[in-house]
Amino acid sequence: MKYALLFLKGLAMGAADVVPGVSGGTIAFITGIYEELIESINRINIEAFNKLRKEGIASAWNYINGWFFVPLFLGIGVSILSLAKGISWLLKNEPVLLWSFFFGLVFASIFFVAKQVKNWTTSPIVTFILGAAIAYTITILPASGSNDALWYIFLSGSIAICAMILPGISGSFILVLLGSYSVVLGAIHERELSIIAVFGVGAVIGLLSFARLLKTMFAKYHDVTVALLSGFLLGSLNKIWPWKQVEEVMIKHPGEVNEEIVPILERTVLPNDFSAPILEGAVVIGQESADPQLWPAIGLAVAGAALIFLMERFAAPKTKSA
Repeated sequence: MKYALLFLKGLAMGAADVVPGVSGGTIAFITGIYEELIESINRINIEAFNKLRKEGIASAWNYINGWFFVPLFLGIGVSILSLAKGISWLLKNEPVLLWSFFFGLVFASIFFVAKQVKNWTTSPIVTFILGAAIAYTITILPASGSNDALWYIFLSGSIAICAMILPGISGSFILVLLGSYSVVLGAIHERELSIIAVFGVGAVIGLLSFARLLKTMFAKYHDVTVALLSGFLLGSLNKIWPWKQVEEVMIKHPGEVNEEIVPILERTVLPNDFSAPILEGAVVIGQESADPQLWPAIGLAVAGAALIFLMERFAAPKTKSA
């Protein structure tokens, strides 16, 4: 049962990481495995290799908490491979409804993460505000152009994985900002193993490096660290607000079969001001009224929030000391 639950948590983390604006780290925190995940990642070190050399596979496997990783990362992998195409379709065809669900999910997550702070003194409060400001600033940055050079894919993997394990900072959105999101997602669709492998190597190196920093922060500055993560969640809400007005677009893969017009600059608006861009080529020349799908959106936001409270209630999280 323990491994089945880890697999399901991995599925949820993978689904969150596919969406540009939602973090798998948020799901890990909510389901009570975040600090164990960071601790286990940190055990992939020289000591683990020494145990492998001197004491054998079983000793090294137990040292790195291997049976924690297997179902979790299997769930993440299955989720990404099976949901990438569906999530891409929803982002293109039903963005308001998809973002509404995740808005409710992340909004409810703020309360869950914030209550892990034991003492809301001046330092956690200031750090919370700082985290919110940093995350909000990231959400209003314009996306860059696509770059499919392997060195850039490696760099993107190293940076994005750091965001993927931070609640509130979306690794997928970082990939959008870097211009690598469509390249990586397309490689997953088309099974382009070279791109997937280079991205994976970059992600592993970035993950092992960043996890060490997080472990130190949790050990020495627990309340400040959790407050910072809570602030990240609050600031990220701007990115996943369902109603956006597209102000600038770009053409990806121009002249090819998979040519696509994607927004690179959007502005948050109220539902009654929601509109769709009128395009002339890749230039926005005006706006036309669009259906805000208000009540379905509210319903899905409530469903997303309810899911968090259900996960909190039934996951029975037991945080492991970092």
